[in-house]
Amino acid sequence: VVSTMSDPEGRRALGDLVAERPERLFHVGRLDTDTEGLIILTNDGDFAQHLAHPSHEVDKTYVAEVDGEVHVRTIRELLAGVTLEDGPVTVTQARVVGGDPRREGSNRSIVELTIHEGRNRIVRRLLAHVGHPVRRLTRTQIGPVTLARLRSGEMRELAVAELGELMDSAQL
Repeated sequence: VVSTMSDPEGRRALGDLVAERPERLFHVGRLDTDTEGLIILTNDGDFAQHLAHPSHEVDKTYVAEVDGEVHVRTIRELLAGVTLEDGPVTVTQARVVGGDPRREGSNRSIVELTIHEGRNRIVRRLLAHVGHPVRRLTRTQIGPVTLARLRSGEMRELAVAELGELMDSAQL
């Protein structure tokens, strides 16, 4: 599913999943075609813009499978801030959550990181910059909303508490 409401190339898009809904829906942020994970849909365009804008500092958490062994010094480098060609990136949390590159046949690590912004391919560029190209990337959380056990194309309504926290985060 591509993260657009309609796709001129004819690929399955978010709009296809909600075609029966009478109201116009907006998606919060985008995902590259080779990235999977959580997207929030809303019928409130202002709310969507506020959630997506980096000035409101709504956390977005990603889990990335990367090449190589990610060392503590790399995590420290990410947390200290990295400057890419289009400016600095602030990583608020980063940790290695899995992978064992010492195991025969394995040369990967699983890294979880949290950022506020959503510039084009920012997580991929950030991790490549510190020497760990991304093999697979999933957005697992936006603010208090988690992907949990949802599979690709599945949806659920937000809980009232989640919506309240998101509105607080977006300063609405």
